[in-house]
Amino acid sequence: MSETETVTEPVEEVEEVEEVRPIAGIGTLVFGKWDASGVTCKDPGLAPYINLTTVGVPHTGGRHANAWFGKAKLSVVERYINKLMRTGPYTGKKQGAMKAFETSLDTMEAKSGENPLQTFVNALCNAAPMEEITRIKFGAVSQPKAVDSSPSRRLDVALRNLAKGAQQGTHKSKRTLTSCITNELTKAAAGDVTSYAVSKKEELERIAASAR
Repeated sequence: MSETETVTEPVEEVEEVEEVRPIAGIGTLVFGKWDASGVTCKDPGLAPYINLTTVGVPHTGGRHANAWFGKAKLSVVERYINKLMRTGPYTGKKQGAMKAFETSLDTMEAKSGENPLQTFVNALCNAAPMEEITRIKFGAVSQPKAVDSSPSRRLDVALRNLAKGAQQGTHKSKRTLTSCITNELTKAAAGDVTSYAVSKKEELERIAASAR
C-alpha cells in the first residue's frame, strides 16, 4: 500500500430514536386497574396537556370550569367521558358512559395484552390535527387562511372527534357504545384512515394545505 493511500473505516449508522415524553398521572391507577406510570406520549406538543391523574371516580363536578386553562389539569379520561355525553341518547348519562369506556378498556387489554391507556394516548396523538383554517376578511371578501393549531385545541379536537366517531357507530346499528368505542380507539391508535377521527384530521390538514 502506498503512502498516499488511506484506509477508510466503515461508519456505523445511528438509528434515530423517536422522542417520547412522560405524561402527568404517574403512580395513579385509572379505574383502580391500569397504571399510568408506563404511558408515554410520542407528540411533544401534546404531552404537557395529556393528564391521566385519576383519584377515585373520574368526576370532578366541573370545578375546573372557572380557571384559566383549568381543563389542562383535568384527566383526559374524564374529558373523553364528558365528550361522549354531548348529544343524542347519552346526554347526562355519565355513569353509563363511564361504564362503557371502562368496559372498552377491558376489551382492548384482553385483545392486545397491552396497557389500554397507551392505546388511548396513541389514538389522541394520531387524531390531533396540526393545522386548521380560519377566515380573514378583506373588505367584503373573506378568504380562508391556514393557521397552526395550539396544543390545547389539538387535544380538544381529538377528544371530540374520537367521541363523535364512537357515537355515530351506534346510529341505526345493533352495536353497543362499548364496541364502538373499542373500534374507534383501536383504529385511531393504529392510524387507520377508516377511523372517523383520523379521517377528519386528514381532511382538515388537506384543506389547510390548499389554503396556504
